Amino acid sequence: MTRQLIFKKKLYGSKIAPACSYCKYGTPAADGRMIYCRRRGVVSPYYSCRQFEYDPLMRVPRRQELPQFDPNDFSLD
Repeated sequence: MTRQLIFKKKLYGSKIAPACSYCKYGTPAADGRMIYCRRRGVVSPYYSCRQFEYDPLMRVPRRQELPQFDPNDFSLD
């Protein structure tokens, strides 16, 4: 009997670099600068190990800049 491997698509693409700040096993430490990893202990937020599993709820998106408009952009003249 042959076994077929099923490969899942990576969530949100493959351009996300692994980091403990948004890992399934990491939680922010009390000081706010370090991450407490259930597997490795206290680590840097940019550290990653073999047990890294992406958790999209841990990721903080970058703030987007909104374009500046003036009132003339909305007038019908």
